[in-house]
Amino acid sequence: MADNIHINRRKFLSTSAALGLGIPFLGKAGVTVAASPELKPDVQSEWRNKQSGMAYRQLGNTGLMISEVVCGGDPVRLNNLRSTEMAIERGVNYLDMAPAYGRGECEVSYGKIIDNSAKREKVFLTTKISGYTGVRDNLYREIFNSLPGSKQEYYQKKAREMRADRNVDKPGYWITYWPGQPRSFDGTYLSNAMAADYAHKVEGSPKFKEFILNSLEESLKRVGTDYFDILMCPHGASSYEEVQLEETFSTFEQLKKDGKVRFLGVSTHNDPAGVLRGARETGLYDVAMVAYNIINGGYMEREIELAKGSGMGIIAMKAAMAVATQHEALKPIPEWRIQKVERIVPGDDKPPVKAYLWALQNPNISAVISNLWDEQHVIENLSVVGKKVELLPG
Repeated sequence: MADNIHINRRKFLSTSAALGLGIPFLGKAGVTVAASPELKPDVQSEWRNKQSGMAYRQLGNTGLMISEVVCGGDPVRLNNLRSTEMAIERGVNYLDMAPAYGRGECEVSYGKIIDNSAKREKVFLTTKISGYTGVRDNLYREIFNSLPGSKQEYYQKKAREMRADRNVDKPGYWITYWPGQPRSFDGTYLSNAMAADYAHKVEGSPKFKEFILNSLEESLKRVGTDYFDILMCPHGASSYEEVQLEETFSTFEQLKKDGKVRFLGVSTHNDPAGVLRGARETGLYDVAMVAYNIINGGYMEREIELAKGSGMGIIAMKAAMAVATQHEALKPIPEWRIQKVERIVPGDDKPPVKAYLWALQNPNISAVISNLWDEQHVIENLSVVGKKVELLPG
């Protein structure tokens, strides 16, 4: 199996260094990327919790038929189980979680909801490897801290230039979804800047595998399940390079062989087009959950189309957070964003509901993920399923 998943390290480093991963991506002459698997027309559909009143779409070549709205994990806590139960009663069949949500309480809470085998097999479960990119950043940071000041300044400058060259901070493409998010690029690009010189000391470290294995085992225990349908690794990738780690793929294959996971995915808020492109080019990711909304959509749609055509299943996240937020520090949402969704999506729905409806008009995505905080959110957000609308000029 190792021969099948091996990525030539020297080729990867030279390619990633050469790519000006700006948006929209045009590529560069002479750069060769891995061939992606094609969409398979004969994939067998797998249904769970199919109910009238809910619409379903196939999640790429996985064959999983998932509800058009899937359940996000942010509000899922021990004192708030009923909203998720209501969503399942209405046909939602995909539950998203991560160790980072409530420091594991989200996973424990889902375990309370699906507390027997019959309930478990009604839904598809996804968890993530939270903090995985930090393993890479910490390894590079250890090297960085040992360098003389002049060398540190060199890599910091290189990191800034690489980040600027890729346009990842471009207004309209970059959107702040939570306080502190802008700082999440810092470690990523310092690591990327150092990779050409120090990858041989970092990539291949046993710490990557150890981190994945430990994280997954703890998630399995918290949920009380034997397996997850999808394992997203990394959780919150911020650059092309972070989805190229061989250790991710070899460890996933071990876990898949052991029956603990079925499909490999990645989630991304920062530079979602670049991360999605990187995941697609490996040919090894089955699913991607990407920030996609009415504000950044123009930068995302080509990459989503290519990923769908390669067989990947795409779930849109942060669709509503372009026009609404629960974070007081990010309020008020800029009025122009709200006016944009009001202009483009006809009807009297609230702006966040219109934002979900907008995203679901794209046939290349399988679902939108929604935080179902209470009964009202369940009723309103699930009202968009199966609806087709004629979008108006923006």
